[in-house]
Amino acid sequence: MGVRVPPSAPMFLHYDILRRVFMNVTMRRFFISNFMGWILFAAITVAYFGFYGKNSLKFGIDLVGGSYITLEVQKNDVVRNELSDKIKSFESSLKHANIELEAKPVFVDNSLHFKFMSKAKAHEAEVLLRSQDKNLIYSVTNSDLHVTVSPQYLSQLLSQAVDSNIEILSRRLDGMSVAEIHISKQGDRFIVVELPDVRDPQQAKMMIGKSAVMEFKLVEDAAASREELFDKYDQELPEGTMIVAGKANKNGHKVYYLVPEYTPVSGKYFKQARVTFGGDFGTDLTVQFEFDDEGGKRFHELTSRNIGKQMAIVLDDEVVQVAVIKSAIGKVGSISGGFQADEANGLARVLKSGAFKAKVNFIEEREIGPTLGQESVHNGLISCVIGLLLLLIFGIYFYRLSGFFAILALVYNLILILLCMSFVKATLTLPGIAGMILTVGMAIDASILIYEQIKDCLARGLSVSQSVQEGFSDAMVVILDANITTFIVAAVLFYFGTGPIQGFAVTMMIGIVSTLITGLFFLKSVFKFYLSTFHVSKLSI
Repeated sequence: MGVRVPPSAPMFLHYDILRRVFMNVTMRRFFISNFMGWILFAAITVAYFGFYGKNSLKFGIDLVGGSYITLEVQKNDVVRNELSDKIKSFESSLKHANIELEAKPVFVDNSLHFKFMSKAKAHEAEVLLRSQDKNLIYSVTNSDLHVTVSPQYLSQLLSQAVDSNIEILSRRLDGMSVAEIHISKQGDRFIVVELPDVRDPQQAKMMIGKSAVMEFKLVEDAAASREELFDKYDQELPEGTMIVAGKANKNGHKVYYLVPEYTPVSGKYFKQARVTFGGDFGTDLTVQFEFDDEGGKRFHELTSRNIGKQMAIVLDDEVVQVAVIKSAIGKVGSISGGFQADEANGLARVLKSGAFKAKVNFIEEREIGPTLGQESVHNGLISCVIGLLLLLIFGIYFYRLSGFFAILALVYNLILILLCMSFVKATLTLPGIAGMILTVGMAIDASILIYEQIKDCLARGLSVSQSVQEGFSDAMVVILDANITTFIVAAVLFYFGTGPIQGFAVTMMIGIVSTLITGLFFLKSVFKFYLSTFHVSKLSI
């Protein structure tokens, strides 16, 4: 639609109308251009970080401070747990072969002892059990058969126990921090736990140290003190039994129970655990648990054979509840012990996450203050700003307006990196900040390659728009080649590295992808918008 201006109109009116038409056309082109999409995306990203702030990113312990804990997996517990798992199958095999035991199996140090009627029966049992499991060491002394774990098999079990405990710790501690809780293996039996910016450090440490080994044992006797129980049995407890203390009542008094050392039913067979209401009036907090198929079968067998007897629920060598078995129980049961809300939720959490494969000891605990982390973040931001300013001076000096466009792409690159890290829940660490700074250098390198190609095209006499198109196309292969090879190196670092190295690798990989997007697509859209809007005949490069 044309604009009619009377010939007699003043000159300034002609100029004002032309200016308005130009502004209208420019704004229209701006809003329908691809560049507008990039601007909107950047604005939404900045608003996202402004609204969610610190909670949108996860920070490593080197940036926010926290606790650094070293745990040791107990080797003796690994052996006892492995041998305990064998008892049921060994007893079944001996019964099937008509080899009678004189007494229940007992643990002595790190070996399992079976007592038979004679030495010949012990040798017969040795041959039978050796054929069943060749990873164990068997020896006969008089009428006793001693079974223990071979050194090679122990090394394998210890490695499995460490890996299993790491997995269980990850499930227990998940969601307890806005930062990344890093858990890693160190040596053959050590676990390192980094707790950055944890909301409740004491609860986290409690959950780390709690083995959560729950066992269901028949109560054979009870007394008000250990001494009273020992007096009942002339200072020598029956073979295969142990004394376990109950929870203290309101007056601080405890009951002590005599229970078997071994039980076929434990929390290792739990499938689910949750907090519900129960008790006599349905108002008490209880923890309801559910066994898997094997656990349900064992629990049903234990309860069906001992109706009318007392059964103790033992958690980490403490009796939390004693109940009379009124009928056979299948897969589902519950624990009620006068729990507070946090106690019940904590117990359900550790039971659901699973019991440790073996108990752990606290070897070392160090506190890292947040001051160092704040200083690292501050220095990292300062270095990024200084780097961008130096690159801005360099870019404008050598490439003029095109150099400014390259810095604009760098800023967009950093925004994109932070957004990606937020979405994939990657952890920003001090080495990660170093990776971001390195990415800035790689991004400006991509822009230089593109600009040099554009200069060559202009020197050959091509038009500005053709030169820009050819420059981006010709540089693409070189840029992709360089970044893909660097990405492969970063992926290898992430796979084989741990802790800080992984933090560096993650930032590098995200930065490389972001560099390709901003260098090959965002920067190109800036040039297209600039050329089409301002009808450039000579490029400032």
